[in-house]
Amino acid sequence: MQGNHLFEYAVIRVVPRVEREEFLNVGVVLYCRQMKFLRMMYSLDEVRLHAFCASLDVPELQSYLAAFEKICNGEKDGGPIARLDIASRFRWLTAMRSTVVQTSRVHPGLNGDPQAALTRLYEQLVL
Repeated sequence: MQGNHLFEYAVIRVVPRVEREEFLNVGVVLYCRQMKFLRMMYSLDEVRLHAFCASLDVPELQSYLAAFEKICNGEKDGGPIARLDIASRFRWLTAMRSTVVQTSRVHPGLNGDPQAALTRLYEQLVL
């Protein structure tokens, strides 16, 4: 298993009504310390989202996920959290919260190619 690296990932979820605890998976965020890798993939299926919750504001949801992505990528306009080190950004993004955009618990894995692992997880858990 030489060449494999430990990674951590969480599923990004949309929880339209927090009190009901129902959610749809919309993305995955993956962190690999050894490879200094922190990326996310997401997509919003508007038809599916509106079938799940007709009152969901999809443009607002898109802006939340865009902010999440800016923090993930460490972009300058991502605010103070985006300026933290990569591990701290991942921990902040995956912290438990009671909002419309949440993440699952963090799960570990092994892979030599974190981008391939992210794509595989996205295809399995979101699409």
